[in-house]
Amino acid sequence: MGDKGRRHEVAFVLGGGGVLGAHEVGMLRALAEAGIRPDLVLGTSVGALNGVFVAANPDPAAAVPLLAAVWRDGVAAEAFGGSLFGRVRTLARSGTHLHSNEPLRRLLEDLPVQRIEDLALPFQCVAASIERAAAHWFTSGPIVPAVLASAAVPGLLPPVRVGDEHFLDGGLVHSIPIGRALELGARTLYVLHVGRIERPLEVPTRPWEVGLVAFEIARRHRFAEDMSAVPPGVTVHVLPSGADAPAGVDLSQLRYRDTSRIDEYIQRAYEASAAYLASVSERAG
Repeated sequence: MGDKGRRHEVAFVLGGGGVLGAHEVGMLRALAEAGIRPDLVLGTSVGALNGVFVAANPDPAAAVPLLAAVWRDGVAAEAFGGSLFGRVRTLARSGTHLHSNEPLRRLLEDLPVQRIEDLALPFQCVAASIERAAAHWFTSGPIVPAVLASAAVPGLLPPVRVGDEHFLDGGLVHSIPIGRALELGARTLYVLHVGRIERPLEVPTRPWEVGLVAFEIARRHRFAEDMSAVPPGVTVHVLPSGADAPAGVDLSQLRYRDTSRIDEYIQRAYEASAAYLASVSERAG
């Protein structure tokens, strides 16, 4: 099916964030219940994983219970889990990453189609090319390597080879790719994120926090620049995640293996986003 002959008026833009990507499932539920359907789905990292499930269904609302089951049944725990010994062994063998991407590969192989252009809705995902040090948008071709490349978190999952290039996580170049949606002609954007942009950062106090904070600064700066460049006549809805916003960010929320709060992430994002969409509908009426 692909993009041919389609207008991209309404775009769902799904950002990255590891297991915090469960927030996006709650947002998708709120959108489905509000009767909002995308003409275009764009994803980065875990947003590419969530987004491709939406794009694979002729009725995007049908993807919501499926995605909720995927998250609640432990896809995140399986993808980033394993024993400490197993992770150390993987690192020793690979020299570059702690986890295999096979659990995510198996999940993607269960999709009803195998090529991006055969999805029910137009879909694109982004990854960072190592050789070119540049963003690369996957707009056609096999789904599995494209999404694996977009979700290849440095140090956690292996770089993914596609053709003659190797790719890392799309969040390195486009954490929440609203600029791409604008390029493709979207006039109404719904931004699905993991809650980080609602939380202020604080100065790191431990060595391992330095890299996390540095990455957060880079990803948020690009998003802020994209938001400031939104032209007149375009509406961008940044859906709330329902996360608390204390004076300083709790960096423990960035621990990628913490799957204990997935149900909470889904429910809180759903409630906050449903309330937001209801208020938008009331103002429009």
